[in-house]
Amino acid sequence: MSEEVQKKRWYVVQAFSGFEGRVQKTLIEHIKLNEMEEHFGEILVPTEEVVEMRAGQKRASSRKFFPGYVLVEMAMNDASWHLVKNTDRVMGFIGGTKERPAPISPKEVENIMNRLKESVDSPRPRTLFEAGQIVRVVDGPFADFNGTVEEVDYDKSRLKVSVSIFGRATPVDLEFSQVEKD
Repeated sequence: MSEEVQKKRWYVVQAFSGFEGRVQKTLIEHIKLNEMEEHFGEILVPTEEVVEMRAGQKRASSRKFFPGYVLVEMAMNDASWHLVKNTDRVMGFIGGTKERPAPISPKEVENIMNRLKESVDSPRPRTLFEAGQIVRVVDGPFADFNGTVEEVDYDKSRLKVSVSIFGRATPVDLEFSQVEKD
């Protein structure tokens, strides 16, 4: 048994889109029911925290960054393979062959884990802006004006937008919630 504990690797399982959480929960239940805890490690639905403005309020929510996929840390053997493959709403493993799935590389696992950790430390805005992009001001004294994004400050959720007022470009400092992509 202790040898198999050493051989746990990360595999990507394709699930029906929208059912990733249900697949995760079902896998955990089946592992306990079949007393196979020593063959499995973590089961993750990779999500990141995003912040959006709704009705003037900052709201945090989570967004899947690999929709339709569940990451499973497991020791690959016939019993564990069948348990995962025969779980409701699982379409199969990604990578390798149908009979012999391939694990993802340690580098890929590290990248995913870092992205999960970054998301917890600093949630990303739901809408991403970039310099040179045209936006429409929807709130504040410059409502209904169009402008060009000059600078983006994700830490403070603010933009510097160049708005044309009386034919002159005027830089205006705005919150993400005050603009929308044109």
